[in-house]
Amino acid sequence: MKGQIVLLILAIAAGAVLPLQAGLNVQLGKSVHQPIFAAFASFLIGTIALLTYLLILKFDFSTLGETKSVSPLVWTAGVLGAFYVAAVIILAPKLGVALTFVLVVAGQMAVSLVVDHFGLLGLPVKHINWQRLVGVLFLILGVLLIRRF
Repeated sequence: MKGQIVLLILAIAAGAVLPLQAGLNVQLGKSVHQPIFAAFASFLIGTIALLTYLLILKFDFSTLGETKSVSPLVWTAGVLGAFYVAAVIILAPKLGVALTFVLVVAGQMAVSLVVDHFGLLGLPVKHINWQRLVGVLFLILGVLLIRRF
């Protein structure tokens, strides 16, 4: 149970930093009048940080050859991440951070339900049920409330 609590806290922390990242990236994009540069800089600095972390862990880079066995589709994850970061940088100043992230979370939940239901991408199957659908309904109601007020 203790390990589960740590994972839950980590998930909340990961979600909590996203609006901060968006705000900081928006400031960077405004400084050069180009939001896509901010997305590029975010990925560049993130790449350097992750490389540093791998070096600290003494990651065995000789295992990189094993990535040849993965589907080419797997490599689109980087493009999806770039789309996400760029979209948030563009949308946050126009929609507000709260509405942007409520919509992001609503999109995440909708796709997550489908991925879980069919066990896509090799993930375990967790069927859609009425409780999960009520959760999505609450998210939609939240979007409407945030949008209205």
